[in-house]
Amino acid sequence: MFAAMQPVEPGNPAEKPRPAPAAESSPSPEGSHAPREEQVSFGFREVAAEEKAGLVRGVFDSVAGRYDLMNDLMSGGIHRLWKKAMIDWLDPRPGQTVLDVAGGTGDIALRILERWGGPEAAAESGSHILVCDLTPAMLARGRDRAIDRGHLGGIEWIAGNAEDLPLEAMSVDAYTIAFGLRNVTHIDRALAEARRVLKPGGRFLCLEFSHVVLPVLDRLYDLYSFSVLPTLGKVVAKDEASYRYLAESIRRFPRQEDLVAMIEASGLAQVRYRNLSGGIAALHSAWRI
Repeated sequence: MFAAMQPVEPGNPAEKPRPAPAAESSPSPEGSHAPREEQVSFGFREVAAEEKAGLVRGVFDSVAGRYDLMNDLMSGGIHRLWKKAMIDWLDPRPGQTVLDVAGGTGDIALRILERWGGPEAAAESGSHILVCDLTPAMLARGRDRAIDRGHLGGIEWIAGNAEDLPLEAMSVDAYTIAFGLRNVTHIDRALAEARRVLKPGGRFLCLEFSHVVLPVLDRLYDLYSFSVLPTLGKVVAKDEASYRYLAESIRRFPRQEDLVAMIEASGLAQVRYRNLSGGIAALHSAWRI
């Protein structure tokens, strides 16, 4: 059913950006017209579009070992409630094939698998979970977590880019992405890929840091994001720069209503969103009709 998949082998270490405009042309010294290099956001700086995936991979290669611990420290454990809300809204049913994109540590996939009763129950009901992530080190981390929980099967780990998924069209019943959409180079292409791989009637669900809607909380959150978060990254993950990028990427991500418009433009329908914790995070839901 799945084409060109690249499973991770055992032991293998495995914001608000709008879609960038088409490259413009400017005269070269000789008078010819050479296209300008496409620029996209990487945090608060602009980089060449073809460089961003490698830069993002470098960030997550660096933080993979402390990623789960940092999530708990950064959110005070609230990210667990957000992810539970995501799974509750998804309400995965036995017999479905669920694709979790940018889910290398396996957090969402393991929650879904356990909702189904574990690997054996999933296999008996014909349920499948696929995790696709750009960063092999994150996939290796997820595989290790699954093994530590005694789940030797039930999840397929795939190295791949959200903008060019190594899956056949109309092959999954649900597509989830948690805290990954803001890191892709072209959000519109990732959304188009989500629609492509979903079956008719399939569900799209995105959990992402968003824009705070409460006046006092937004100022406190800015102070926390740009002062406390990089310091935590420096002390705990030994990587201040990566966590400064993550804070910046949140600010460059589309606002809730703007993301609704982008999802609708991809061809997905019945788009809705729910703010979590005053808009610090948001869930966006849509369907392929």
